[in-house]
Amino acid sequence: MGALIPALCILLADKSPYETVAVAGVFVPIVSTVAVFTFLAIAVWTGNRRQERAAFYKAETLRKIAEASGEGAKAAIDLLREEERLKRIKSREGIKLGGLICLGVGISLMIFLWALVPAHGVYLCGLIPGLIGVAMLLYIRFFAAPLE
Repeated sequence: MGALIPALCILLADKSPYETVAVAGVFVPIVSTVAVFTFLAIAVWTGNRRQERAAFYKAETLRKIAEASGEGAKAAIDLLREEERLKRIKSREGIKLGGLICLGVGISLMIFLWALVPAHGVYLCGLIPGLIGVAMLLYIRFFAAPLE
């Protein structure tokens, strides 16, 4: 950022024999920033479109199965239940992993801060992520709805 202001001043004052260098110094960061955010916007948009298409095709398939016969409706409902169960399992496993990671970060932060400043109680800051991890693990173990 510090190099942009002098380059812009040189460009506006028109006192530089290296005008193309000044222009590049001003516009390269601007163009690169716009390019990064444009890429991110397009990536999010295409991801959302893919999810919408997948949901649409799934709904159409389930509708056709349900309309086919009495046995097809039962199969569609069983499929929905199984997908919901798998989604809950995946969510629980994600919370378990997050809890373990927070617990590990808390313990290692306590060790690091104790080694850095042993005379003061600064190392107790590691309890914050550690206790968050413990809370996540306790939630999964005792309070989360059972999987059936």
